[in-house]
Amino acid sequence: MLRLVALDMDGTLVDVASSWAAVHAHFGEQNSEGLRRFLANEIDDEGFIRSDVAIWRRHRPSLHLGDLEAILDRVPLMPGAAELLRGLRSRGVRTAIVSGGIDLLARRVARELSIDVALANGFRVHPDGRLTGEGIVRVPIWGKEEVLGQLQRQLGIAPEETASVGDSEIDLGLFRRSRLGVAFLPKDEAIRAKAHAVVDERNLARVLDALEGFSSPDGGNR
Repeated sequence: MLRLVALDMDGTLVDVASSWAAVHAHFGEQNSEGLRRFLANEIDDEGFIRSDVAIWRRHRPSLHLGDLEAILDRVPLMPGAAELLRGLRSRGVRTAIVSGGIDLLARRVARELSIDVALANGFRVHPDGRLTGEGIVRVPIWGKEEVLGQLQRQLGIAPEETASVGDSEIDLGLFRRSRLGVAFLPKDEAIRAKAHAVVDERNLARVLDALEGFSSPDGGNR
């Protein structure tokens, strides 16, 4: 029985590869040096966020959460996202965003698509909403398996009752905690090879086809 679908956000629910990169692009920047240092284990997830914020604050020293919300409000949903979520809701399936992206965008997407849970990373702020420069890590880049496991325990839902959807090797942790993993527009061969189903069309509603045969809580089959 399908009771929960866990969804990556960047490149999956939204039509940008990275919410972090979307903010960098707004300022005409990138953070290739931060990525290099992270991959070399010179900085951790929190250090990676600090390096992102430091770049943004060079352009706007008093950067406010509202500034980031205004930038991220322009990020479009992936085509077919609304149809996919309507289909899951109609079958009584719970849904969750499990993303290493920015929580401001995850909460907006969750509101617009009526997603039950939104887990993503954020920022520490001063009382007036200005960013301190420090981050809040809720979903480590390589820690999605543990995060989904914690959510499953909280909801009383087993991995065998879970499906997950993602687009990169980072999402393999979700697949390991799911009966079925769907690679949507896969970015690398690692996730394509491990997926139970692959959707190469830029239409998230096609994920519903991949869930055929997986019983849903209302007694129907998808």
